[in-house]
Amino acid sequence: MSDIIRRPTHLAARAVEALWVVALLLGLWELVGRRSHTVFFPPFSKVCSQFADDWLTNRPSTLFLTDNFWDTVPITLSRFARGWAIAVVAGIGIGVVLGRSPIVRVMYSPIIRFFMSLPNAALLPIALQFFGLGGGMNLFLIAFGTVWLIATNTADGVGDVNDEWMRTARSLRLPHRTLYARVILPAASPHIFAGLRVSVGFALILMVVGEYYATTAGLGHAVSRFQQTFRYTEMWSAFLLIALIGIVVNMAFDAIERRALRWQRRAGLAEL
Repeated sequence: MSDIIRRPTHLAARAVEALWVVALLLGLWELVGRRSHTVFFPPFSKVCSQFADDWLTNRPSTLFLTDNFWDTVPITLSRFARGWAIAVVAGIGIGVVLGRSPIVRVMYSPIIRFFMSLPNAALLPIALQFFGLGGGMNLFLIAFGTVWLIATNTADGVGDVNDEWMRTARSLRLPHRTLYARVILPAASPHIFAGLRVSVGFALILMVVGEYYATTAGLGHAVSRFQQTFRYTEMWSAFLLIALIGIVVNMAFDAIERRALRWQRRAGLAEL
């Protein structure tokens, strides 16, 4: 009985511990917005009211979301998903090659480090030059800006596979496909998922940057349109929606990561 009571109390304490900073920041936002009397920084309560008008409705047939939401958000999420998927496939492939071949890694590591140190927003003029306005530019910006994070983490994971595991696999004469599928990639998966987690955040940023400057649809374009027409409350409403999408995407990735790595125990991994 005591365990049943203790568990909800413990969960509530953890929720308070995790959210008190957010509540404090939102309270400060409301206070500063009310005291500033400027159109550029409206109070949080006003932004929430605008958010409900812009993105929410009482129609169950549209999942309680407005037509504006369905005209804007799916385009943005489609660009994000396709660009990030390209980066995942290419990054893991490049990382496996780098991790398995020390010679290739020595040869190409400086190039990869160069692209990693290059500010991602600086790629925008290059992407515009080659792809022009449209979805292709956004896909390139997201994929090229995140692929190197995935590649380097994958290479680190593949290169750090336990030597005893590799000797055992070779002694069993496992086919190359089985070796990678059953030994190398599972052993490197914690590093791979670490790279994927960081790349998700960068992909979301590049998605918004690309749409802000060089598209005619999507959330980033909506932010740009609101800013240029001095509709600042609607601009902040779009910012809030972008933040919520980022939270949902990260929560979904966290659930996938925990399920994929459920075999792993950090204490046990540290003892290897």
